[in-house]
Amino acid sequence: MITYQSVAEMIELAGDGTLSDVVLADQAALLEVPEAEVLARMKDTLDIMRRSAQEGLKPDTRSISGLSGGDGYKMHKFAATGKSLGGSFCANATALAIAIQEYNAAMGKIVAAPTAGSCGILPAGVLTMMDERGISEEAAIKALITAGAIGMVIATNATVSGAQGGCQAECGSAAAMTAAALVEMIGGRANQAAHAAAIALQNQMGLVCDPVAGLVEIPCILRNGGGIAIAINAADLAMAGVESLIPLDEVITAMGEVGRALPESLRETSLGGLAATPTGLAIKERLFGK
Repeated sequence: MITYQSVAEMIELAGDGTLSDVVLADQAALLEVPEAEVLARMKDTLDIMRRSAQEGLKPDTRSISGLSGGDGYKMHKFAATGKSLGGSFCANATALAIAIQEYNAAMGKIVAAPTAGSCGILPAGVLTMMDERGISEEAAIKALITAGAIGMVIATNATVSGAQGGCQAECGSAAAMTAAALVEMIGGRANQAAHAAAIALQNQMGLVCDPVAGLVEIPCILRNGGGIAIAINAADLAMAGVESLIPLDEVITAMGEVGRALPESLRETSLGGLAATPTGLAIKERLFGK
């Protein structure tokens, strides 16, 4: 059985194969069910992700606070113009990441991946791969299994909670999970997936959690848009042969240490960062009074 305490352990078991190969077999044995049933359960997750993207892209999606909604739709329309500097793939993935997070803010049903505050990044990457690269549903489901395994190691050795580790623990973890999933979906090996995850996570190291008015909207929604871009870039770097000199397991440990070092004001308390700006405070007063 995999302990999910070390990515290096999973890479060794995978050899020249993929992380999903070993994790799928492990989960089936752990749950005492056929591998097909594990895949079927993950398909339900993929279906929820797909629906949240469809609903989030509707132009009339709005949060209860009125602070957010419609930006995913705007980005989706812009992507269709072909003018995006990052190209069609990155533009469409960004649109989905924002739209899904907006749907979360509108109290829609989403998949916490690994948290509600970072729910747009992983589905944006997987769904865009299916739409633009013709990746099969089975390959997408297996990529979600790989992402989940990376998330389990992060949760075990650090944290995926913004209240404990800042937004690096939420959007950073999601970007790492997504980068690994993307690498697997384009034919990368287990060690390449790990390098991609390490690159993505270290590029969000120290990111604070400072929700304006205590709501998972500002800056959470746009950070999902940034997180998917980081994941795509990290996957490209890993597939090009670029390696993280610091192994993923050590990056995860360092992220946890950085999170514990963050002051309370920057760990989801809305006492610092953007939440404490004049505009942030004005929004809070407008919504909740003095």
